Amino acid sequence: MKALLILLTSLMLVSCGQVPVERYANEKPVLDLPTYFSGPVQAWGMFQDRSGEVIKRFHVDIQSRREGDKLILDERFLYSDGTRQRRVWTLTPDGPGRWLGTADDVVGQAVGEVAGNALRWRYHLNLPVDDNTYVVYFDDWMYLMDDDTMINRSVMSKFGIELGQVTLFFRRGAAQP
Repeated sequence: MKALLILLTSLMLVSCGQVPVERYANEKPVLDLPTYFSGPVQAWGMFQDRSGEVIKRFHVDIQSRREGDKLILDERFLYSDGTRQRRVWTLTPDGPGRWLGTADDVVGQAVGEVAGNALRWRYHLNLPVDDNTYVVYFDDWMYLMDDDTMINRSVMSKFGIELGQVTLFFRRGAAQP
């Protein structure tokens, strides 16, 4: 019982210490998702486990289109081990500075908040590992550095315990390697 109380208290303290996206409201350049994803975008990233070891590197080719007020992002991943994956996001505006997102491997809806140059994106994802699938939580922070460059840092966790981090660098109009 004492261990459970300590765990719950620790989780509450961690969640209270998070920076709100509104903290970045005055940062420039201002991130406008439909504008940023108005053409092809390339991304390069890696997944590190909680010890910091790089487990996988990957490249993502992102094609986008508009369907009414929806923004569709078709992401095609190529991992360092040669495996491929595709994720198609459907992003829908949900009021000023808010977006909702769906994809086949996302559980329910992702919730995004934009302020200034930052986007915080939170969602649960079905993650296949070997012969199993685990539901993990992603807390993504994306920062627009200039009109063409965005940096993404994600923390992946389960039951409030960090499993690893994803780091991504996005570049609009970049040629595929």
